[in-house]
Amino acid sequence: MSPVLKNSLAVIAGLVVGGAVNMALVVIGPILVPPPPGVDMTDVESLAGAMDQMGPQHFVFPFLAHALGTLAGATLTYVLAGRNRQMLTYGVGVFFLLGGIAAARMIPAPAWFIALDLLLAYIPMAWLATRLGDRVGNRIKTSA
Repeated sequence: MSPVLKNSLAVIAGLVVGGAVNMALVVIGPILVPPPPGVDMTDVESLAGAMDQMGPQHFVFPFLAHALGTLAGATLTYVLAGRNRQMLTYGVGVFFLLGGIAAARMIPAPAWFIALDLLLAYIPMAWLATRLGDRVGNRIKTSA
């Protein structure tokens, strides 16, 4: 397989898996940590009106969705990619960071959450993915 095709498929797979992990946690979050009564988590206006009723517990799953989605997608990209693994892995992290910036502009949230999310959920997870990817890749090579 050509290196360009292999790397392209690695990035696409990372984005799809990262997005799926993110979405799964976003869907599960309100089930495990119910929003305040009457708040529709799928409606931006409802969220904006209820921000003063939400505590830190309501932001755990959004943060986990962003961080673990990025980690899963970036790690998969790192393991599947050929050359330039780190660059591609950080590219996946930047892609999700741009999504986080867009979400921060559209969905109201406290400044502390936005700062925490943008600073810790994306690029640090891409960095962690390179470390995790090395371990996973080495285990795959030694068991084959």
